[in-house]
Amino acid sequence: MRAMPQHEVVTRFAPSPTGRLHVGNARTALFSWLLARRAGGRFLLRIEDTDRGRSDAGHEAALMEDLRWLGLDWDEGPDVGGPHGPYRQSARGALYEEAFARLLAAGAAYPCFCAEEKLAAARARARAAGRPPRYPGTCAALSAREAGRRLAAGEPAALRLRVPAGREIVWQDLVRGRQAVRSDALGDFVIRRADGTPAFLFANAVDDALMGVTHVLRGEDHVANTPRQLLLLERLGLVPPRYGHLPLLVGADGRPLAKRRGDAAVAALREAGYLPGAVRNLLARLGHRGREAGWLEPEAMAAGFDPARIGRAPARYDAQALAHWQREALARLGDEALWAWMGTGAPALAARVPPGRGAAFAAAVRDNVLLPREALVWAERLWGEGAPEPEAVAALQGAGAAFLEAALAAADAPDLRQAAARIAAATGRRGRALYLPLRAALTGTTSGPELGALWALLGPEGRRRRLRQALDRIREETL
Repeated sequence: MRAMPQHEVVTRFAPSPTGRLHVGNARTALFSWLLARRAGGRFLLRIEDTDRGRSDAGHEAALMEDLRWLGLDWDEGPDVGGPHGPYRQSARGALYEEAFARLLAAGAAYPCFCAEEKLAAARARARAAGRPPRYPGTCAALSAREAGRRLAAGEPAALRLRVPAGREIVWQDLVRGRQAVRSDALGDFVIRRADGTPAFLFANAVDDALMGVTHVLRGEDHVANTPRQLLLLERLGLVPPRYGHLPLLVGADGRPLAKRRGDAAVAALREAGYLPGAVRNLLARLGHRGREAGWLEPEAMAAGFDPARIGRAPARYDAQALAHWQREALARLGDEALWAWMGTGAPALAARVPPGRGAAFAAAVRDNVLLPREALVWAERLWGEGAPEPEAVAALQGAGAAFLEAALAAADAPDLRQAAARIAAATGRRGRALYLPLRAALTGTTSGPELGALWALLGPEGRRRRLRQALDRIREETL
């Protein structure tokens, strides 16, 4: 076992395949990707699937799908290979066993036979006495002979690392600056569970070192793991990465986002119709103070990324900010691409919008659509049979049947300007008194896309149909 030479910046994203990717972990992946790309280094994907009961191959595939959708590629990983594989922890057992054997041979680790209920009681007593709930060292003094006898008898045992007393573990955090922890506060910690599986902090640290990872960005909930992992790698003679701990993401309720609650899953955003560039631009600013305020493509995003510009306060996930970046992303789509996006997210559009008018429809409603389902609403308003809104009904009643008859007579006008002139001449209505009931008749609402574009989009036949519907409704209500 040896550490890989470190000649470049190497970062990683190491998710557990136990659920869908949520935006908190997606931000960690994005920041790690940006750090590698800014330095011209490598970004690798490692699947931490040692939790056999919760890990799932379907979740793994979904994680990779979400990352690719966000535009994140990796230079090494379970699907592309690389020189540091395997890239699933479930296939790295031999490497872990070698590390365990080295630690045992050096006397740096020892088997622990303490039952969980006894450990829980010891932790409770420590908390009640105002002490940190560290392991009391019950099995640390067992002789090798006694430990061997108990193991040979089949007694289950975890494996703990011996933590030296009186040490100060210091590291320069990429985000939080100088950090120092006294080893006496840690206690000997588990590196292999009683069932033989490696503890998270063990496999995570060993894999980072063996894969040549130089920089690790992760959530601040992992700060407590860092001094333990530094001690572990020191005992193994491996080079640790530089750690940076990101502020947590919180939702509108102030609670940290969590995939177990289904918070802001990336897949849900994609399925709703958010564009990957919108999500990237939101995530890149959650806790990171960039130099550029406007829209950023990935290359510019990487060029401006700096861990020193990451704050320490919790970053709030803001749906309104996501809506802003979605509008920015939509503004960058041409009409044909916008129509394709609408149809992908709302397949029923193809049956509602007349053939050949998709791009024109997209152009007409683009400023009033954030998600594909909203495009479907506008298609229903223009070509469907739904009832108008109460405000539209009031506008139609105020204008009266004579106004709608004049509008019908002008339905063949090639553009709205000419139609308005003819309606005004017949009714004396101008400005809002003309355009509001006309919009209400054509769309069933009193606000929305630019009316001239809708006039052209509907065409003479569509205009006559909508105006007749409105006229029939007014006549029925006056009977």
